[in-house]
Amino acid sequence: MSLTQSLRQTYHALWEKMVTHPFVQELGRDTLPLAKFQRHFQQDYLFLRAFVTLLALAIAKAPDFPTKRRLAGFLAQVTEGEEALFRRAFREWGMSDAQVDAIRPHAKVAPYLSFMERIAYNGPFHYQLALLVVSEWTYLDWAQRVVQTYRLPATPLYRQWVELHSNPDFQAFVEWLRQRLDALGETLAPNARQGVAGVFSATLLHEVHFWDAAYHHEGTPSA
Repeated sequence: MSLTQSLRQTYHALWEKMVTHPFVQELGRDTLPLAKFQRHFQQDYLFLRAFVTLLALAIAKAPDFPTKRRLAGFLAQVTEGEEALFRRAFREWGMSDAQVDAIRPHAKVAPYLSFMERIAYNGPFHYQLALLVVSEWTYLDWAQRVVQTYRLPATPLYRQWVELHSNPDFQAFVEWLRQRLDALGETLAPNARQGVAGVFSATLLHEVHFWDAAYHHEGTPSA
């Protein structure tokens, strides 16, 4: 069994809690209240900013040029296509640039952003890769399940959000991330593999809290 398969199996309960969260189920059924999606989307824009930093520093720390090129290509997609999707949605909701810039992390989201920052700046490449695997693989999983169970939501933005995380190109990138971590894992010492497992489980827990913050409106904006 590969490293990524083993980690997913080890943390199966937490994984399933993330990918079957009520937020996801209602999104798939097209019954999710817009206010909940807006809360999530605004927080996810903050995640995007931290994610871009993580990707940029992962490119810097990647051990070879093929890995750097693949990550750089994904970074370009995120900063162009995905960021534009956020901006379009904010404009449709009547948010000014100043209002977007004033978005603050909620109490259950702020620890995730801080965690990402620590991994980005201080973590070794295999920690960065583990965080990327979890954040992207879980989104691929829930989005594919939505398509298989409910097809695509009729609400345009919900549909775009599912398509963004279930399309073949995204699936191929997630498979590449997994293969890269699996290969790297074979070279790691036991303590380094334990560290990867710690990042894997911590990221999963942060992802669950991220859903909770929007769905249950848990936490308040941090100062």
